[in-house]
Amino acid sequence: MFTRYSFSPVNFAALILVIAAGQRAALLGIGDGSVVKLLDEHERTMAFAEVALGQIKSLRQTAVPRNYEIWYVYATGYNAALNKIINETLARNGKLSESDLEQIYETYLSHIKTSDRIDKVGARVIGEIDDVMTLITEALGMSATYDATLTGATQKLSAAQQPDQIKAVVEQLVKSTQEMRDTNKALETRLSLSKTEISNLQHSLEAIRAESLTDPLTGLGNRKYFDRSIDMAVQSALASGEPLSLLMFDIDHFKSFNDSYGHLTGDQVLRLVGMSLKQTIKGQDITARYGGEEFAVVLPNTALRQALTVADHIRRAVMAKELKKKSTGEILGRVTISVGVSMLKPGDDTDSLIERADACLYAAKRNGRNRVICEVDPEYAAETRSQVA
Repeated sequence: MFTRYSFSPVNFAALILVIAAGQRAALLGIGDGSVVKLLDEHERTMAFAEVALGQIKSLRQTAVPRNYEIWYVYATGYNAALNKIINETLARNGKLSESDLEQIYETYLSHIKTSDRIDKVGARVIGEIDDVMTLITEALGMSATYDATLTGATQKLSAAQQPDQIKAVVEQLVKSTQEMRDTNKALETRLSLSKTEISNLQHSLEAIRAESLTDPLTGLGNRKYFDRSIDMAVQSALASGEPLSLLMFDIDHFKSFNDSYGHLTGDQVLRLVGMSLKQTIKGQDITARYGGEEFAVVLPNTALRQALTVADHIRRAVMAKELKKKSTGEILGRVTISVGVSMLKPGDDTDSLIERADACLYAAKRNGRNRVICEVDPEYAAETRSQVA
């Protein structure tokens, strides 16, 4: 428990409340004397809740579920990245603005709900199937009963001597037939509703799947999406003989943005680059956040010369945007990127294509940044020679 906390003033308050909860449990005779073991689950979670509400009150934030969740997770100490960004922002600004809270939630909390959402949708699908199976079982039982009624009616009609006996058999058949019709109608209606519900759940799963392949900060594809997409693109290009190019690019001096202005401004830089990519790359081209401050663009049916044009267009689009600090309106300058470009060759695989683009990217970094270098440029050759040496 203790090792998960960074001892900021807020977290220290959380620890006091949690330990106090353990002491209350001890007074009630719960546990064996260890603070961690003494923590009754109710007391422990209530202590976290008190810290969360206390922070909302002290910072005069709106008491909406999003803010409560941020501070509850903060109090637990289980999400180190979230605690770090909150501590840094409070130390720098003394408060968390509405945009800060929204960004923290989207970056550190919203994406971890994907598996929970999948589980919930799966449970609803299973529940729907169980309900339908129960109804089908009941319908089968009714069908068996109706079949027995028909068999019995045949025997009774064969033995009937009087009109009243025949009438009784017919009335029973009419009654059983109506019950069977009602059961079939109910099953038909329920199956129709179930079909609609399962179709809606399928759409929900597709939306969740798309979200699981999306980087929550930039809205581009994430690394999982990139790995899956480039493998398919490489295989398709090798099979068809069509050209395929890859752009790998990195934000210049990104660390200095974080060190000088904080991680929230760094996140703003990442979003700015992501927005430039969305505005520039269209159609079948694949864009993704490769990791950290590095991005990738896969260009199917694109030869090296065309890829260089696209790369320089992206570089200029990013540089054209002015970065402004949201909290103060301060102009922080312009963002630049360095780009490496490679093209698929016969005998290539995904790894070799990425390695060459990455080497070109490092050559661009070494040669002054804010530039595009491809595998036929002399700077790339110099880079590969230095790596061998």
